[in-house]
Amino acid sequence: MPQTSSSAVPAEPSPSGTHYLAGLNLSGRKVVVVGGGSVAQRRLPNLIAAGARVEVIAVDPTPAVESNPAVHVAQRAYVDGDLDGAWYAIACTDDPAVNAAVVAEAERSRIFCVRADDARGGTAVTPASGRRGAVTFGVLAAGDHRRSAQVRDLIAGVLDGSSTIAPVDDEPHAAGVALVGGGPGDPDLITVRGRALLARADVVVADRLAPAELLAALGPDVEVIDAAKVPYGRAMKQEAINAVLVDRARQGKFVVRLKGGDPYVYGRGFEELQACVEAGVPVTVVPGISSSISAPALAGIPVTHRGVTHEVVIASGHVPPGHPDSLTDWAALARLRGTIVLMMAVERIDAFATALLDGGRPANTPVALIENASLPTQRVLRTTLVEASSTASEHGLKPPAIVVIGQVAGFTDAVG
Repeated sequence: MPQTSSSAVPAEPSPSGTHYLAGLNLSGRKVVVVGGGSVAQRRLPNLIAAGARVEVIAVDPTPAVESNPAVHVAQRAYVDGDLDGAWYAIACTDDPAVNAAVVAEAERSRIFCVRADDARGGTAVTPASGRRGAVTFGVLAAGDHRRSAQVRDLIAGVLDGSSTIAPVDDEPHAAGVALVGGGPGDPDLITVRGRALLARADVVVADRLAPAELLAALGPDVEVIDAAKVPYGRAMKQEAINAVLVDRARQGKFVVRLKGGDPYVYGRGFEELQACVEAGVPVTVVPGISSSISAPALAGIPVTHRGVTHEVVIASGHVPPGHPDSLTDWAALARLRGTIVLMMAVERIDAFATALLDGGRPANTPVALIENASLPTQRVLRTTLVEASSTASEHGLKPPAIVVIGQVAGFTDAVG
């Protein structure tokens, strides 16, 4: 724990551009984030990736922050003493007085602290950072956050051997909306076009499954709106999402609606496109890599294979078989010989397995349960249709997860 001293005199803020860049080893060490809004949402991915033991203190955290399993969230107001034992702190509430109090406690305890609403008021600043393999890099540009992000993206392009990401200043700025698919979770799996549009955004409306590290790369001037649809928890109504897209675009801003996977694969992207078109707002769609196909691939499972399966059915699991809102003919699916991929099905695996078994699918049909596809926390559980529910329960399967049913679910990288 850092030493404290009642006689310590707070240091004068460093003039812009004279900060000392250092890499902090936060693995296993306590980091306190005071505030649970969009700034916290952007900072958490890199802290988690660094192995920090993150504690969030927030009166009203966003759904994405509140539901993040990698952090401890205390839903209350900050009180003096909350930084006890911390190595690093971030003050990012919407109350300047609270942020100032956090910085004051940090200075007394000699804990480096970022103040999000007033960079000069803290003792540390967050650079525009990136990571390529074992290389982590950060850029500070004398307080010009857009320039920092521009240089960061150019460095990333050089390391990637690509020149496809143009400097921010060279991109035309126009109001409108882009529906961008972010891919299955790994930030490297967004398309080049999607990443370029994200770099231009004034506003980002992000789902819970949108790649979190992409949000961490946004500048502080970018408004991030959490439209997290947490399964069986708090959610932003689709009508409200449509309204905010139109509202911000009408304010002359460029809005990126960032989704996990692909906007049109259970992403309700076409509803958002319709809302924009009806409002006269320019809108473009950038396809993304859908987890329905990529999650099996990342687990070594081809959803089609010559001589094994000629069809793939992607089904939504948001309502159970027999529900009045269900549009799926489960008996017909059971009679097919090919691959079935279930999305949003974690909480109802037993119901779907029972429906398929009742429809004639063999009990020993291979099943693969793929959790957190493409992320460092990815895991794959192999089982059979009759044991799928018990396997999921025994191993604590949590969303996001993809369920693959069929002969190909028994494949491994060495098969085929």
